[in-house]
Amino acid sequence: MQIQRNPTRSVRIGSIHIGAGHPIAVQSMTATHTTDIPATVALVNDLHRAGADVVRIAVDSDKDAEALAQIRQQTSANLSVDLQENYRLVTKVAPHVDKVRYNPGHLYHHEKTKSWQDKVKFIVEAAVANDCALRVGVNCGSVDPAIKEKFDAHDSIGPMIASATEHCELLDSIGFTRYVVSLKDSDPSKVVEVNHRFAKLRPDVPLHLGVTEAGLPPDGIIKTRIAFEQLIGRGVGDTLRVSLTVPNSKKPMEIEVGRQIVDDIYAGRLRSVVALDPSKLNIISCPSCSRVENEAFVELAQQVKEMTSYAKDYAITIAVMGCRVNGPGETDDADLGLWCGPAKVNLKRRSEPLGAFGYDEILPKLRQELDALIAQQKPSAS
Repeated sequence: MQIQRNPTRSVRIGSIHIGAGHPIAVQSMTATHTTDIPATVALVNDLHRAGADVVRIAVDSDKDAEALAQIRQQTSANLSVDLQENYRLVTKVAPHVDKVRYNPGHLYHHEKTKSWQDKVKFIVEAAVANDCALRVGVNCGSVDPAIKEKFDAHDSIGPMIASATEHCELLDSIGFTRYVVSLKDSDPSKVVEVNHRFAKLRPDVPLHLGVTEAGLPPDGIIKTRIAFEQLIGRGVGDTLRVSLTVPNSKKPMEIEVGRQIVDDIYAGRLRSVVALDPSKLNIISCPSCSRVENEAFVELAQQVKEMTSYAKDYAITIAVMGCRVNGPGETDDADLGLWCGPAKVNLKRRSEPLGAFGYDEILPKLRQELDALIAQQKPSAS
C-alpha cells in the first residue's frame, strides 16, 4: 500500500527520530507505581525488549521524581515522563528522560494566578537544559476550561484543536520546535476527525496517535485499529500507543499490537470498512498505568464487561477509569461512569455523582443503574 506521509519535521527522542518520513515509532506506558523501583524497572525493560521505541512513566510527586532517577540508571530504554498537575516537577525529572509530556488542561491546577504561557516556558527551559523533546498531550476529558467555555457544549473537538494550536503557536514563538502533539478521545471516529483537522492546520507537527481508554482486548484493539487505519492510511501519524486495559504481565501486548497494526496498514490488510456500531453497548476503559491507585481496577473492568453483556443491544456507554487524574472528567460523557480510587469506586450518571462504593459493592449498584437506563430504551435491531 502506497502511503504519502504528512511532511512533518523530524523530532529526536533519545536514540530515535520521529516525523519526516522516519518509521512510525511504537510506545507504551508503565502500569506500576513509580516508587516501586524494582517493579517499574522490570516493566520498562520488558516493554523495551518487546520493541518499545519509547516508554512513558508517570510522575506525580517528589518521591516519584526521586524514584525516576534510580530507574534511569537501570534501563537503556528511551524514557518519557508524564507530568501530572504539578508542572514544576519538570526540573527534577527532565535530567533523567528523553521526552516530557504535559497536558495543557492540567496546567491550571497549581499556581492559578500564573499564566499558562509562563508555565509552558518553565517546562521548555527545563527541556532545553536537559536535551528533552516535548509532547503537548491534549485529552478529550481534560481540556483547559478557559478554552472549553468558548465552544458549544456539544463540541468536543473544537476545544481540543484550539488548545493544541495555541500551545504550538507559543512554542514556535519562543523558538522551541522539538515537540509533538497528541489529540486523544475514547471514540475512534472523534480521534480520526480531530487528528485529520489538526494535520490540515499544522502539517509540519508530528502527531502521536492513540485512542485513550480504548479498553479491554479485543474491543480495545478493534477501536484502535479503526482509528489508526483511517489516519496512518492517509499519511497522518508519526508515533503511536495502543492503550489497553491489561495486567502488567501483558503490557508488552501494546507493543505487539501496535506493530502489527502498522505492518497490516502498509501491507494493505485493512479491516475498518465500517465504523463501530453506535447503536450497541459501548464499554470504554483506560489503560492500566502508574496512575492507577488500586490494581483491582483491571479485574473490575473485566467484570463490568462480563456483567453487562446482557445489555449488548442497547445504545449505552459505560466508562471504567482507573485514577483520580482523568477519571472524574473523562466519565462525564458516558451514560454511566466508574472511576476508581484506592478503596472506593465512584459511580456517576454522566456528570452526576451517585456515590462511592467498595470494589465488592460496585457491580450490583452499576447493574441497578444500567437496568434503569435500559427501561428507558428499546433494544436496537440485531
